[in-house]
Amino acid sequence: MDYVSALLPPAVMAVLFIAVIRVIVKTQGGANKTKEDAAVDAALARAEGATPSPKTEA
Repeated sequence: MDYVSALLPPAVMAVLFIAVIRVIVKTQGGANKTKEDAAVDAALARAEGATPSPKTEA
């Protein structure tokens, strides 16, 4: 029975890894994509507005 206890942790980790990847793939796009894109665009706009533009001297 040592082989079962040796193989169980990697098998459990593989199953959990596959489950995490499936969740990540399923949550990409869909109804939340527009909302997430809008949030990112708003954050970028705030970041660009907060940083002063570099002034070039001629």
